[in-house]
Amino acid sequence: MKNNLSNGTKLILLHPYVHKQGSSNRLWFLAFVSFLTLAFLLTLVYTRDSISKSGAAAMTHVVTVAAAPSTPTAVATALIHYASNSNNSDRMSHTDIKQIADVLKQCSPKPCNFLIFGLTHETLLWKALNHNGRTVFIDENRYYAAYIEEKYPEIEAYDVHYATKLSEMTELVAAVKEQVRNECRPVQNLLFSECKLGLNDLPNQLYELDWDVILVDGPRGYWPDAPGRMAAIFTAGVLARSKKGGNLKTHVFVHDFNMKQDRIVSDEFLCRENLVKSKDMMGHFVIDKMDSSSTQFCRTTQTKQN
Repeated sequence: MKNNLSNGTKLILLHPYVHKQGSSNRLWFLAFVSFLTLAFLLTLVYTRDSISKSGAAAMTHVVTVAAAPSTPTAVATALIHYASNSNNSDRMSHTDIKQIADVLKQCSPKPCNFLIFGLTHETLLWKALNHNGRTVFIDENRYYAAYIEEKYPEIEAYDVHYATKLSEMTELVAAVKEQVRNECRPVQNLLFSECKLGLNDLPNQLYELDWDVILVDGPRGYWPDAPGRMAAIFTAGVLARSKKGGNLKTHVFVHDFNMKQDRIVSDEFLCRENLVKSKDMMGHFVIDKMDSSSTQFCRTTQTKQN
């Protein structure tokens, strides 16, 4: 028996433990892969959901900002009250401030583009009342403009050089009339103009904006060598007539309208036919956009002021 078995037969023994060990390893491997796959899918679903929610939140924020309301009425009323009751001798009256505030309120829900000639006691007030709008200040004093921007970073201010003198007003107005078909046209980009009353050294972007409201409250103009407001008034008139879009009408306010020189220049370039209100020390003009071929500022001839 032993010889036959050893010579002709090979006996192979399979231990049960070996078979069970291999099967168990495969099961654990499949379970581990399944777990990883499930975890990946859950992570993917959660990430997509988070991105979707974040995107929706971002869009909601954008829409909210875009539709942000103007300064609340109660806040605006309080600001006007305290600004007009300040001890500053150069402050505007309540009547003057309210005229401008009422027009700014009309821009809601779309904010105004508001251009102001002169950094004054009301600078922060104008910025606050034109909430979410573009408010730009132009001043003759570059040091004061830099000081205001440093102290109040939210204020956008630029300095400009005025080459005019109040004593030359009559000659300057006459020069504009002579060039009204050329350099001093009522509709043009003043950046490229050589008109004596045109301000052509402002930042380029300001000539491209469609201004809804313009306030002339500077520069100084109460003695012969002062620059006067002829250039500011002329420039306001051209910017209002040269709009490319937006509201076709522009509100132009001239402060200290009780001054004879300011009334004369306003009559020439803003035109009495556009004067809608003159109260206290404020003249309020509403000027329509003009065709680029226009060669006259006013439709009717102005009578001479006394």
